[in-house]
Amino acid sequence: MTDAAADIPQLYLLSPERFEVDVFADRLARLLDAEEIACLRLTLPGDDEAAARHAADRLRAVAHARDVAVVVTDHLRLVEPHGLDGVHLSDGARQVRDARKALGPERIVGAFCGNSRHAGMTAGEIGADYVAFGPVSAGLMGDGAVAEPGLFQWWGQMIEVPQVAEGGLTAEVCDALAPHVEFFGIGAEIWSADEPARTLCALRGGAV
Repeated sequence: MTDAAADIPQLYLLSPERFEVDVFADRLARLLDAEEIACLRLTLPGDDEAAARHAADRLRAVAHARDVAVVVTDHLRLVEPHGLDGVHLSDGARQVRDARKALGPERIVGAFCGNSRHAGMTAGEIGADYVAFGPVSAGLMGDGAVAEPGLFQWWGQMIEVPQVAEGGLTAEVCDALAPHVEFFGIGAEIWSADEPARTLCALRGGAV
């Protein structure tokens, strides 16, 4: 996962939280053939180890065949055995240090930091390759927390660690945040559509 050009955020694709592996693999392949994606983030079942391992192998093969990096949400133990590129930690900076120690300097360690500037700065200082902030729209988290535009603007001006904007992205939000972020994290916004690639193109239209 490489840094994006400052004025054109790259696409960081989020898998659905639940999916049938073969069906999703086919949809994913079509999308990756249609759009340039920097990284795929997999959310895998936590209650079925065999299913998680099967999905990791199947979807890694689809992504790596198209030179797309793959990180997995929280399943640190799956990274090395399944040839994944890194881990995405959903609890801010809490596990970044341990993940970096376990994976070494070559693999990706990312951290979701909600709307917390402090958590993001801590994650970056102790080894995160990127931080993700979100949601950018209200109503997507139980506590109503939102990552405001000012957070992304401040981070882009002050901090070198790349940032991902995710959660409730719209074309208007993408357009507004494009000058400040390196990646748009897009998932739920497109997977319910009949043609995810077309929806993705329309979503980021003003930002490219």
